[in-house]
Amino acid sequence: MTSRLSALDASFLFLEDASTPMHAGGVAVFAPPAEGFDHERLVRLIRQRLPYVPRYRQRVRDVPFGVARPVWVDDERFDVTYHVRRSALPKPGTRQQLEELVARLMSRPLDRRRPLWEMYLIEGLDDGSFAIVSKSHQALVDGLSAVDIAQVMLDPTPDVALDAPDIWVPRPEPTDVELLSQALTEMSTRPAAAIDAVRGTVNDVSRTAGRIGARVAGLASAVLAMARPPAPTPLNVPIGDQRRFVMVDLSLRELKTVRYALGGTVNDTIVAVIAGALRSWLQARGVPVSQGDSLRVMLPVSIAVPPAASGQAGGSRVSASLVDLPIGEPDPAVRLQQISYQLTALQESSQFVGAEAIINIAGFSPPTLHALGARAGATMSHRLYNLVITNVPGPQRPLYAAGSRMRAIYPVVPLTHNQALSIGLTSYDGGVHLGLYGDRDAMADIDVLATCLHESVAELLDRAEQSVRTLRVVGGTARQPSSGAEGPAPTTAAKRSPARRRREAT
Repeated sequence: MTSRLSALDASFLFLEDASTPMHAGGVAVFAPPAEGFDHERLVRLIRQRLPYVPRYRQRVRDVPFGVARPVWVDDERFDVTYHVRRSALPKPGTRQQLEELVARLMSRPLDRRRPLWEMYLIEGLDDGSFAIVSKSHQALVDGLSAVDIAQVMLDPTPDVALDAPDIWVPRPEPTDVELLSQALTEMSTRPAAAIDAVRGTVNDVSRTAGRIGARVAGLASAVLAMARPPAPTPLNVPIGDQRRFVMVDLSLRELKTVRYALGGTVNDTIVAVIAGALRSWLQARGVPVSQGDSLRVMLPVSIAVPPAASGQAGGSRVSASLVDLPIGEPDPAVRLQQISYQLTALQESSQFVGAEAIINIAGFSPPTLHALGARAGATMSHRLYNLVITNVPGPQRPLYAAGSRMRAIYPVVPLTHNQALSIGLTSYDGGVHLGLYGDRDAMADIDVLATCLHESVAELLDRAEQSVRTLRVVGGTARQPSSGAEGPAPTTAAKRSPARRRREAT
C-alpha cells in the first residue's frame, strides 16, 4: 500500500513555480578532522543515516487522470551519489564566494523525477574548512513521518563508525492500474476522499492551502492583522527566480548581556536586533520611517499540544504567529520592551515550548524545525505579513559529522510570492547564526542589511551599558551574564507575569 501525500504536502507541489521553489535548507560549516574529509566520506555517512529518513529514498508519483493526490513510492533507481554532490570554490575561497554559490544552488528547483532533496559538499574555503549545503522540499519534511537529512547526519561526538551496511531493498513501484484501484477504493470507503479528489486540481489545492492558512491564522493577532494589513515596503514586491544569500554571525554572550541589562529574553533581544537592523536598512534606502511605523513578521513558534482525550501523550507542533516590529521607535531599549510585551502575550495564549524542550524533540532539531517554520509561513497568506523570521534554538555544545566539528549552521528559508526576504537563525555553541535569503533583484543591498544587524547589536549593547551605569548611580545592582543557563533579571522579575517569568527561564 502506497502512502498518499496530505493535502498540505500536495499543495506545496502544486503551488510551486519557477520564482518560488518550495525547498528549505541550510549551510553548515565544518572543521575537517586530522585524517581529512572528502566526498566519499560524506556519501558513506548519508548512506548510513538514510534508514532514519526513509522518505528520502522515495519519490512523488502522480495518480493517472488526477483522480487523487499523488503518492510516495520507493525510487527503484535510487542512487545516493546523485543526491550527494561535490563542488569547490575557486581560489581564494572567500565567504562571499560561498554565499554566491549557495544562492545559485538554492535557486535551482529540485528534480521531480527523483527523491526531492540534494546535498553538496563545498570544498576550497580559504580557512581550510568545508561546507555542506542541504536542500529538501517542504513536501518531504512534515516533522512526523519525515525529518530533515541534515538533522540525522550530526552526532554529539566525533567517534562514530561509518561501516554499517546498507541493505535497503525498494518495494516494487505500483502500476497505473494499481494506483487507480487504490484511489477508487479509498473513495468508496471514505466519501470525503472523493470530494477531496474532485477538488484535486491546482486551483482547488490553492483553496485547500488557503483554508489551512486561515486556521493557522485563527489567532487573535491574525484576526487583527487581517483588519489592518501590513504597510507596503520594499520587502513586498514581485520576485524572480534568482536569489542572494548572506551569512551573519552574532555573539550569544553579547545578546545575553543586553538581556540581563534591559530585561526580556534572548529571543526577545534577537527579534529586537532584527527590528533595529530593518529600521536602519530602510533608512539607508531612503524610505521614510516615522514614529509608530511597524513591520509585521510571521514568526513560526513551536507550541505545546495537550494530551488527547484518548489518553495519548501530548507533543508539539509549529504554528504561525504575527508580530509587529516597532521600526518607528528610535530608542532600542523601548523597541525591545515593546517586542517583549508582544511575545509574552503570545506565550500566554499559545503555550510556548521552552528552548530545552525544542532541542530535545529529536536530537538536533533546528534543520527540521526551520523547514516546519517555512511550511507554516507558506500556509498563511503573504498579504498578512512583510517577511518570515524563523528562530530555532540549537545546542550549546559542539556537534560532528563523521568526525568533523560543525562550526556554524545558517538556515535558508524559502521565499513566497511578493516576499523578497526571509531570515532564519539558529543559536549553536555560543553563537547565533543568521541566513539572509533574498530575491536577487529586489535585495541587491542585502549585504547592507547584514551590516545593519551588527550595528543594531552595538546599539543595544551601548544602551545596556547606559542602563548598568544608571543602576550603579542610584545604588542598584545589575547581575552580569554567566556562561551558564539564563535567569530572570533580578531588578524587574517581580513585576513580570508568571508566563513571562517561565519564558525567561527557557
